[in-house]
Amino acid sequence: MLNQYPLWKYILLAVVLFFASIYALPNLFGEDPAVQVSHRTKSLVEEDKLAVVQAIKQKGITIKSTELAQGRLLIRFDDTQAQLIAAEALKQALGKQYLIALNLAPATPDWLRALNAAPMYLGLDLRGGVHFLMEVDMVAAIKRLEESLLSDIRSYLREEKIRYRGVRRDDQGLHINFRELAHLQQASEELPRQFGDLQFINNEETLTISATLNDDAIRKEKKSALQQNIITLRNRVNELGVAEPVIQQQGSSRIVVQLPGIQDTTGAKKILGATATLEFRMAEGSRAEWVQAAKTGRTPLNSTLYYERNGDPVLLSRRVIITGDQIVDAASTIDSQNGSPAVSIRLNSKGANKMGETTRDNIGNPMGVIFIENKIETKKKGDTITKHRTTTKEVINVATIRGQFSNRFQITGLESQEARDLALLLRAGSLRAPVEIIEERTVGPSLGKDNIEKGFMSVVIGFCLVLIFMAVYYKGFGLIANVALTANLVIIIAVLSLLQATLTLPGIAGIVLTVGMAVDANVLIFERIKEEIRNGNSPQASIHSGYEKAFSTITDANVTTLLAAIVLFTLGTGPVKGFAITLCIGIITSMFTAIVGTRAIVNLRYGNHDIKKLSI
Repeated sequence: MLNQYPLWKYILLAVVLFFASIYALPNLFGEDPAVQVSHRTKSLVEEDKLAVVQAIKQKGITIKSTELAQGRLLIRFDDTQAQLIAAEALKQALGKQYLIALNLAPATPDWLRALNAAPMYLGLDLRGGVHFLMEVDMVAAIKRLEESLLSDIRSYLREEKIRYRGVRRDDQGLHINFRELAHLQQASEELPRQFGDLQFINNEETLTISATLNDDAIRKEKKSALQQNIITLRNRVNELGVAEPVIQQQGSSRIVVQLPGIQDTTGAKKILGATATLEFRMAEGSRAEWVQAAKTGRTPLNSTLYYERNGDPVLLSRRVIITGDQIVDAASTIDSQNGSPAVSIRLNSKGANKMGETTRDNIGNPMGVIFIENKIETKKKGDTITKHRTTTKEVINVATIRGQFSNRFQITGLESQEARDLALLLRAGSLRAPVEIIEERTVGPSLGKDNIEKGFMSVVIGFCLVLIFMAVYYKGFGLIANVALTANLVIIIAVLSLLQATLTLPGIAGIVLTVGMAVDANVLIFERIKEEIRNGNSPQASIHSGYEKAFSTITDANVTTLLAAIVLFTLGTGPVKGFAITLCIGIITSMFTAIVGTRAIVNLRYGNHDIKKLSI
């Protein structure tokens, strides 16, 4: 029989609409002003929760609810004024070891949260916050790799007892000088087998081997530097306590960082862009020799001259014991002996072994800690923009080794705020290469609120105009299309919520466009039905032919639009991707509701009935 669906199709449609309604529902409950509390080094427990609640109640602030999950405490309030007062009270009561972050927590009921139903995130342009576009210094990344290989080559030649005159690096690559031809020939045989990332060229006239990185090694290092920086930036943002950040790659050397709701933009820039790390080296010679080296400018072969913060010179070994890369945890603390700020360090197994061996063999000898910071300064003179890379190295601590230690120790010689910042940077990891903030945009929360209202109104107005047009022009069939259009909007929101997508203004534009496009399929079907009636076919046959014959046209139109949306998502960045995602989802759901949904309602209304006239 014409225009009849089997029972399973009706059940499938009902199940889809039921679950779509459930998972779209959280978006109707709005958000609560909240304060998120976490500890820098440990997970919060019930005792911490009681202390936080007590500190807030002492200010006479009413708490709506509290949630302790994943080591973090979330306190909800009725309004933003109470939220701000509570945050300030907690900063004063809890001290620097706790991270206090303002947040907007979804007000989803418990029964929906039990089903893992959550609302969509709101993007930077809707919630407010700060947007950074950061460029990774790939030249510094390659230089860092070459310097690492330079040290490895020096160590390898020493281990293999191949005599060499010196090893140096310049803009043309690495250069190894020899005194005798036999040693050069021996090294030329061994080095290519040991260092596959380098291309070696021998010059027997000057007794020099030159080495440069091959293309594959350069490509891998750039990719690795970008990925490592993204991971490090994500760790640092987590330390800042920002909820729902966006950190993603843009192009081959840039990173987008969006921090919704952030208030201290200066502090965020300082933490995100910092490239501080540490090096531990043994001191060489006596203090008299350090002063003499500073006066004459002549240093021993295996030493480098550095300066402490008070200006005193110090000679340190060229050999690095460990670097910041081998630090797995760091915490700001107080030195128990003199009460000065300190940073407690914990090393990984490799670093612990090196530190254990070094301290065991050098008890009674001094060891220095070098604080290294890389910066990129941009200067504009007229229309010319120049970038200067500067590296600051200073000795923050020289202490005599009193006993063997390995994976745990502490360093001193820092100011209080400096110790906290250094601990954060070491805990989150050091950047593989310096980054420069080349673009910064700040969006205020009032602008975000205005954007939300205008975006919501654009969807409502467009939706209502389509509903009115369909009801007036296609009568009963238009009302059926309106039901399907409403179901389509619900399914889109449900899918975005399930994916925990971030809704932005371009995303709203994609939804508005989808609302207009979703009705196209019904227009094609209804016009085809009207044409079949004009040709003298019965109402039942006209309905059947309308859906069957319009299907190929609908598929062609939607598939071509879907391909365009996929291209936008693949090649686009940021806002373009947001628009493409909502458009893709809208196209797929609109085909389901326009073809399956309306056909089900039409079959229920007109199928298996003797009808003479259609309301179309």
